[in-house]
Amino acid sequence: MLLLLLAAWAPVADALLEPMESKYAALTVWPQERQIEAVVVLGGGWQPERSWSITGRLSESSGIRLMEGLRLWHQRPDLPLLVSGGGPGPEMTMAHGYAEAAEALGVPPERIVELASPNDTAAEAKAVQALLGGGAQVLLVTSASHMPRAVRHFEVAGLVPVAAPTHYLANRAEGFGLAYWVPSAPELRKTERALYEALGLLAIQWEH
Repeated sequence: MLLLLLAAWAPVADALLEPMESKYAALTVWPQERQIEAVVVLGGGWQPERSWSITGRLSESSGIRLMEGLRLWHQRPDLPLLVSGGGPGPEMTMAHGYAEAAEALGVPPERIVELASPNDTAAEAKAVQALLGGGAQVLLVTSASHMPRAVRHFEVAGLVPVAAPTHYLANRAEGFGLAYWVPSAPELRKTERALYEALGLLAIQWEH
């Protein structure tokens, strides 16, 4: 019970998650010194069966990742926008959801490349490498906590990723009022995220 309370406590959750989220600095401007070949937005979650608008069907992390990817892509609209993520059917994949949303937000369909087969980060890295070739420099967009693992997967696959982290979760409290010191489910999810990513880093050696 004590461990559960600590895991759901903001000071502990932030201390576990913040080092992962801060490993790579936010990419506020386009890296002009790099020969970027594509903007890559990694998959998250979405609910294709819902009757909601396309933005409503994207999960929070997916929506923020796509928004950051589009922000960066608009600075170099001559590059392809690679959107990734599998699913149970052609129009049920995460990549298809991203593509539909990107088109609705003004990206020409010919600039969008759907990578619809990968179901995990290792497979996403391999799919990008198969498309662009080894040594390709790509702007990699994913959640800040997931970025260390994603960068490592892309490096192992022979790519040169330039990190563009987004969807920060740690240290978002406005002040240190009573709510900050009371254990809560959102803080427990942050601790879960940190542990999941730490275990994922350990498992990379078996995924390639």
